[in-house]
Amino acid sequence: MSKMAAKKQSKKVVKNLSQVNQIRELENQEIEARILELKKELHNLRFQAAVGKLEKTAQLKKVKKEIARAYTVLTERANANN
Repeated sequence: MSKMAAKKQSKKVVKNLSQVNQIRELENQEIEARILELKKELHNLRFQAAVGKLEKTAQLKKVKKEIARAYTVLTERANANN
């Protein structure tokens, strides 16, 4: 891996960690509300993609990953309580 690629990868990791940390600061109810918002957004994006009006197709992947991050935090908390 070149130095440029390694630098880009490290920036992505730092950005993802900050997103996860933001989610971890929220209460469970706030996370669940955020998941609902993201699911609505995903639904709208999928509809736009089906109609052919979605220009930023990468947005679908980003929203899916953010939903997964939120569920992961909820699962971590549930497992920590058991």
